[in-house]
Amino acid sequence: MRSRLVSLVVIVGAAIVSWQLLVMAGDFPIYIVPGPADVLEALGDEIGGLVRASGVTLLEATAGLVLGAVAGITLAVLITFWGHLEQGLMSLALLVKSTPIIAIAPILTIWMGFGAGPKVAVTALLTFFPVLINALEGFRSVDVAMLDWARSIDAPKREVFVQLRWPSARPFLFAALKVVAPLSLIGAVVAEWVGASSGLGRHMWVAYTNLDMPSLFAAVLALASMSALIYWAADMAERKGVPWEASQASV
Repeated sequence: MRSRLVSLVVIVGAAIVSWQLLVMAGDFPIYIVPGPADVLEALGDEIGGLVRASGVTLLEATAGLVLGAVAGITLAVLITFWGHLEQGLMSLALLVKSTPIIAIAPILTIWMGFGAGPKVAVTALLTFFPVLINALEGFRSVDVAMLDWARSIDAPKREVFVQLRWPSARPFLFAALKVVAPLSLIGAVVAEWVGASSGLGRHMWVAYTNLDMPSLFAAVLALASMSALIYWAADMAERKGVPWEASQASV
């Protein structure tokens, strides 16, 4: 634990020093590349607004993440129980996945307004596909010997799912969570850029239009910090939910 903390401090410190040296060497104006001190000053001046904006974005991202995860797991369960649905459902999922979110966000904003609705929808669309793929792979990764034994005793599909497939899928679901949890914040911010009255995306847009780069960098720093925290929360959930996987990863 101590070595990880030391490496974190050293790497982050080196990045900040390199950033400052780059700004000094290039003599960049503040409206192009602000230095770390300028960003920290903006962060201190705007901390209240950034906290409120971060709270809005986090709520939208969390709601979209839950909705996307539920949709992904539900489709995976349907495909697992009724295999003939796979081609149709996966084709639909791939269609949604291949459509750029930046193209969908304006449409949803026109349909649903400038409230939280389109942000939640965009986040759900962005996160459901990784959950679907990981859940489906997990449901199919049951030990062959156990699956043959269950079939030999004519176990109902429901019991096979609850006793074999669901436990087998848990590591895959936590792996998906670690990917889509930070991704959910990106989806919410992208939707806020298209149109919003609050949130980090709105804060970034206002700073961008005013060429207020320290404020923009401060918002980016807040978003990066939230992404790191939400990833850490997902990692801790994995350690609690599937401790044997976490112990193997730490070896």
